[in-house]
Amino acid sequence: MLFKELNLIEPILNALQTEGYTQPTPIQEQSIPTILKGKDLLGCAQTGTGKTAAFAIPMLQLLYKPHNNTKGPKTIKALVLTPTRELAIQIEESFKAYGRNLPLKYLVIFGGVGQKAQTDALHRGVDILVATPGRLLDLMGQGFISLRDLEIFVLDEADRMLDMGFIHDVKKVIAKLPAQRQTLFFSATMPGEIQKLANTILTDPTKVEVTPVSSTAEKIQQAVYFVTKNDKRSLLNHILQDKSIETALVFTRTKHGADKVVKDLIKSGIRAEAIHGNKSQNARQRALTNFKARTTRILVATDIAARGIDVDELTHVINYELPNIPETYVHRIGRTGRAGLSGIAYSFCDAEEKEYLKDIEKLIGLSVPVAEDNPFAMSWQSLMATAEKPKAKSGNRGGQGGRQGQPNGKPQGQRQDREPNLSGTKRTPSSGSRRWSSKGKPKT
Repeated sequence: MLFKELNLIEPILNALQTEGYTQPTPIQEQSIPTILKGKDLLGCAQTGTGKTAAFAIPMLQLLYKPHNNTKGPKTIKALVLTPTRELAIQIEESFKAYGRNLPLKYLVIFGGVGQKAQTDALHRGVDILVATPGRLLDLMGQGFISLRDLEIFVLDEADRMLDMGFIHDVKKVIAKLPAQRQTLFFSATMPGEIQKLANTILTDPTKVEVTPVSSTAEKIQQAVYFVTKNDKRSLLNHILQDKSIETALVFTRTKHGADKVVKDLIKSGIRAEAIHGNKSQNARQRALTNFKARTTRILVATDIAARGIDVDELTHVINYELPNIPETYVHRIGRTGRAGLSGIAYSFCDAEEKEYLKDIEKLIGLSVPVAEDNPFAMSWQSLMATAEKPKAKSGNRGGQGGRQGQPNGKPQGQRQDREPNLSGTKRTPSSGSRRWSSKGKPKT
């Protein structure tokens, strides 16, 4: 199918042609006709599927009124609520690109910067507003923003909204919306909590799910390195000695961890920058721009800050620390292998993260191959001894603590089939997997 078969108006088709778009992705092909009919939509799609265009393109067409001669400042007709500044900026850029031939006005607002430029733009009039929850509520409270004329509401990255603790802010925004509106709800994953939220704000929605929640891109080659926590820095430096890895996105669970990894890489002569919530907006944008331009080789990010990072031809993702939410792993490695290209995802797993790996493998339905020729491989005895220590229960899903063990002191579901290769001899991989060298290339 081509975009011209989706009943789009000429100004939008011309803009898409300028952008080099001719064929819609599956989520675009399914979402655009539904949204153009004015129906609510529940979209579940992995990163890199073209989700932003799936809602931005039809919204532009619905809001374009060529014969509207109403004088006076424009009022907000559409609101896109998204969790991070980076993603908000990229969404606004998409609206500008697809709507370049339309007389609509767009504005992005977020915290961490002065509000004057944003409030000045609001005074001049805005058709489509892209916002993060905190700054939106702040400006609403000051009387700068009214949503009484809103026609379309988009809640984007809903799962991350929950992870970031924005659920109460989201509900406050929803309470200010007109009852009669079109609502578009998008999430990369669809756990039970997200489904409950969707049920409260959607009316008879059409559901679009282009890939299973647990799926990982077919062309992404995965490998796990068993390593002690103290040896992760040395292992990362070892892997990055491979000059064929031109750029890599490295994930940590915490902001402090991201800064520490960057500091260690710089000491080793590797150009690296961090991107997380404690960085100023200018610093975050500069780091992302440098990474896209390949003047910075390694970008170290937390999960929250990484939402919205879209880098062409990114070949490597490295999980310096495994996420304790398995769906997050799927989202992380989806940063590579985009647009039909191949990608490689490495994961470092220490003893306390072994349960996280088990949950990930259960979600994706396969056993992640163990990397061979790992110079810092953890001994099996060390792995088991550490794993058998009782772990304190943590009430923070985003923390670094291990999971609560069973009464006998062993983690629930501890498996005996993940022994690292310590002898250097070849191991028979599990069904459907491949052996890996420390350079990350599959052995045949």
